[in-house]
Amino acid sequence: MYLVIIFFVIHWYSSLFFQTFFHHRYSAHRQFTMSKFWEKVFYIGSFIFQGSSYLSPWAYAILHRLHHAYADTDKDPHSPKFSRNIFSLMWKTKKYYARIFKDLSGIPENFKKNLPEWKVFDNIADSYVARIAWVLVYIFLYWQFSAPLWMYFIFLPIQVVMGPFHGAIINWYAHRWGYVNHASNDTSKNLLPLDILMLGEAYHNNHHKYPSRPNFGLRWHELDPVYPIILFFNWLGIIRLIPQKVPTLK
Repeated sequence: MYLVIIFFVIHWYSSLFFQTFFHHRYSAHRQFTMSKFWEKVFYIGSFIFQGSSYLSPWAYAILHRLHHAYADTDKDPHSPKFSRNIFSLMWKTKKYYARIFKDLSGIPENFKKNLPEWKVFDNIADSYVARIAWVLVYIFLYWQFSAPLWMYFIFLPIQVVMGPFHGAIINWYAHRWGYVNHASNDTSKNLLPLDILMLGEAYHNNHHKYPSRPNFGLRWHELDPVYPIILFFNWLGIIRLIPQKVPTLK
């Protein structure tokens, strides 16, 4: 049983890391640059660690840019103002993502600029065959780890939809509860004062105010666990941070 918990925790944080680092901060916001080689490395890493819930960085970036441009309006792909509950929000986001992945008609060109793109890989990784194969891997590991039956019904469903589940936590709860550092025209809030659960993504109000800033934390207690990794990757030459003015709170 303990091996299943360890597996779940590793999957939670590794999947979340690739989503926040590669999909969100790089693909959607271009907070730093990287070579085409490293793009493909992180594409493959995303497939391995997101598994059955793999999201195309290309389609995710467009979806997220639309969220920032139309936050909390009827054009927002996942505003909680237009969904009955978190599950309907997830379903609405899934359908929106699928339309973007298959057909970009009607989406302005400015949302499609400077995106990482590897369509051949995306078509394989985003296929039902790949998703089902990953689910079978998870079931096999649960069986190998002698997981009790209740874990199949509680832990396994979350792992199957891990990426969208992470997104739903922020898109639902961080637009409904939390504290605000910056007044804005949307309902974004900082969900957690110390975010070790969502790797900095819970500082949603900060991010909406400064979407190009790679460090999502601003106050002394707002620890963004991914930012030191970004600095380390920049030091190694894997990425190149884009210089910007550091904001301060009044």
